[in-house]
Amino acid sequence: MPDPDAELRPGPPPGFEPDPSRPAGRTRVAMVLTASTGGIGRHVASVAPRLAARGFDVTVYASPVTLAAHDVGVPAVPLDAVALARGVAAADVVHAHGYKAAALALPYARVRRVPLVVTWHNAVLDSGGGARAGRILQRVVARGADVVLAASSDLLAQAVALGAREARLAPVAAPALALPVLARDARRATLGLAPDDVLVVTVTRLAPQKNLDLLLDVAARTRDRADLAYALVGSGPLHDALARRVVDEGLRVTLVGASDDVASWFRASDLALLPSRWEARALVAQEAMLAGVPLVATRVGGIPELVGEAAVLVDPDDAGAAADAVRRLADDATARRALADAGLRQAATWPGEDDVADELGLVYRHVLTGRGRSAS
Repeated sequence: MPDPDAELRPGPPPGFEPDPSRPAGRTRVAMVLTASTGGIGRHVASVAPRLAARGFDVTVYASPVTLAAHDVGVPAVPLDAVALARGVAAADVVHAHGYKAAALALPYARVRRVPLVVTWHNAVLDSGGGARAGRILQRVVARGADVVLAASSDLLAQAVALGAREARLAPVAAPALALPVLARDARRATLGLAPDDVLVVTVTRLAPQKNLDLLLDVAARTRDRADLAYALVGSGPLHDALARRVVDEGLRVTLVGASDDVASWFRASDLALLPSRWEARALVAQEAMLAGVPLVATRVGGIPELVGEAAVLVDPDDAGAAADAVRRLADDATARRALADAGLRQAATWPGEDDVADELGLVYRHVLTGRGRSAS
């Protein structure tokens, strides 16, 4: 009788001819990523142990910064040229996360004839020399990878336009938040909030792409509201500049810094604000909606397809519209509850972490099958 679960099992698929110099065994996956203290690293830390639980032999090759920030749950090796060369040589499939990591892995994968899967998480947004170099790397990676997995529809369209041999949409699931360390009232007390104050929380890296001047513009436009407070949770290179503006303009914004208890910040909040200039499938937007927090976000990248009608969307350059949305929701607890409920219904339509791992397993088998056919 045919095995109905055969397609979900790792291992060499029919028609695949492995390198005879390698010992037989489980399908070996080398995951490669560069520096990431945020979403990409969290995604790898989510899928790598799930793939291992499904029988794949996964090793992560990553920047020491990434490995310090994330427990990837599988063997991990600091990324350098020697480690990468050895890792690719020992792998059946290379899975790079981000076009920079893919550009590093591609030459080794070509020499070893190891299939390369790339998950495309980010766009190139700037316009300087570095951006031009990034776009060149994107084109090289799109054309050199066996499969490009795009985290949002706009990235998928870009990969196709750049000449990807095969590209498909591959949503990234938000890892489950840990239980809150502090209760709602205790967390709010750390900010000196009154019981009726409305707390707007933004959780993000303090970097240019995150468009945090929009958050401060909203705080400035709602400065007349003594019941509105803002908390910015995260760290990054813009911290000092943002802190100076908060002080200079007398804004009711607290720069919390990095936190390993994001769940308690969502529990303490009444609204979440995501001001980014671009996101693919923002994990923090997923976390807010899964936590039942009403969301105001910018209409950029993959955000509209992610949230549907379950968030208030504004232009990233329209501080007036964002401030109006915050005011309206701050004044209407019923509307906040309705938006939070809509968010939970929308979140129920998203793939979970196990779904993503299952899909990756099928992608690996697909590229191995393709290589087996071309070799036969």
